[in-house]
This record gives sequence, C-alpha cells and structure tokens, in this order.
Amino acid sequence: MTTMTIARMSAEEFAAGVPGLAELLSDAVDSGASLGFLAPYPPDEAAGWWRSLASGVADGSHLVWAAYEGDRIVGTISLVPGRKDNARYRGELIKLMVHRTARGRGLAKRLMSVLEQEARSLGLSLLLLDTETGSDADFLYRATGWTEYGIVPGYAADPGGTPRDCTFFYKRLAVEAE
Repeated sequence: MTTMTIARMSAEEFAAGVPGLAELLSDAVDSGASLGFLAPYPPDEAAGWWRSLASGVADGSHLVWAAYEGDRIVGTISLVPGRKDNARYRGELIKLMVHRTARGRGLAKRLMSVLEQEARSLGLSLLLLDTETGSDADFLYRATGWTEYGIVPGYAADPGGTPRDCTFFYKRLAVEAE
C-alpha cells in the first residue's frame, strides 16, 4: 500500500494539480457528494472550476490541501479565511472530498485535522461549514465535534438536481499562543 501524504498546495502546485483535483471533484459529484454541482460532472468542467480559484490560492485568500497517494490526488479540503475586518478570526471549511477508492480509511478526518491545525496557527478561532442534511458528511462533522446551528429546507440541489435540506455547522478552536 502506498503512503498517503497531505500538503498545502502552493500556487504552482495548485496549477499543476488542477487535472488531479478535477478528476477528484468529478468522481465525488458523480458518486453522490453534494458539492454544488450536478452529475454527471465531467473533469474538463471541474478543471475550469478549479482554475477559477487560482488567484485566491496565489494571494492566500483560498487555502487548498491535497491528499496524495503516491502522485495521485485522492482527497482535498479548502479553507477560506474571513476577509472582512470584523471576521478575521473566522474561516469557512469548503469542498472536503475523498475519492471513492480512498474512502473508509480515515482520510476525511485527517484532512479536517490538518485544516483545523492550520486555522489555529493563522489565529482563527471559529470555523463554519454547510452540508447536505443526513449525508455521510453530516455524520462526519457531528462525529468530529462540529455543532449544528441550523437547517435550511431545500437549500441546495443534490447531484441529481433534487433540492435537499442543508445543515450549517460551526466549530470553536483554541488558538495557539505565539
């Protein structure tokens, strides 16, 4: 079995990694993950979505980690730190995904742990996210200490186009002392 590593992507690594990230996003949507896209979601369209984030990755307003199995990207997670003056202490966890061939090995929890540690080191003390109510991700977030703060009925369509309820979560972090 190949060792799995997780690393934050530089702008250059991100640009080079877009094909792998696109294959991962396409796989996640096509296997039922509610990530904001409808299935089937071809890798070329997914690549366009990832490329649209390049300037944010370059300027640090969109942080992306990739999980690699060998040279292949099998997971990712992103953090968008608060941009407004009154929100600099918080961030949003977005687009956690694991390739279907890498699921069931604790990778999602590892990705979340890496993101939370980095958020702490950046001085963030509050994280937010949303996910489809009752999904595997919903259960994962509950199991890893996230707190539900509301459900919006029919908030977003699943990959098949059916509107689904969405649960919103937060997690308070202890900030590391300098």
